[in-house]
Amino acid sequence: MPEKVFFRGKTQADVTGISPSAYNPLIKSKMRRSIKRNGFSYKKLMEKVEKHKKLNSTKPIRTHVREAVILPSWLGIKFEVHNGKEFLPVYISVNMLGHRLGEYSHTTKHVQHSAPGIRATRGSKFLAVK
Repeated sequence: MPEKVFFRGKTQADVTGISPSAYNPLIKSKMRRSIKRNGFSYKKLMEKVEKHKKLNSTKPIRTHVREAVILPSWLGIKFEVHNGKEFLPVYISVNMLGHRLGEYSHTTKHVQHSAPGIRATRGSKFLAVK
């Protein structure tokens, strides 16, 4: 049985057609304030999304705007979010609503250390180099 994904009790079909005024009470106050105060800072990104939807393009939207709050009109769109070094793909789904783009494009990777190198410890001083 396929898993049903909801956002605050609403299905994906209900959320896609929701207006911004109806979306605001569904998200947390910090995100609501961010949209209200900083919406102008990622205005170009909003224009790119509108252009992308008009053209029905499958090409991902590249952006450096990690602080943008994910909106319901972005559902189904693929972004490439910059993490400081490269652009990482992010596909927007229902459970991402109300979060920020940067949360899904990690800036650090897990470092897996191996054995210590030559002269890393006192005991390895006497090991052969080859």
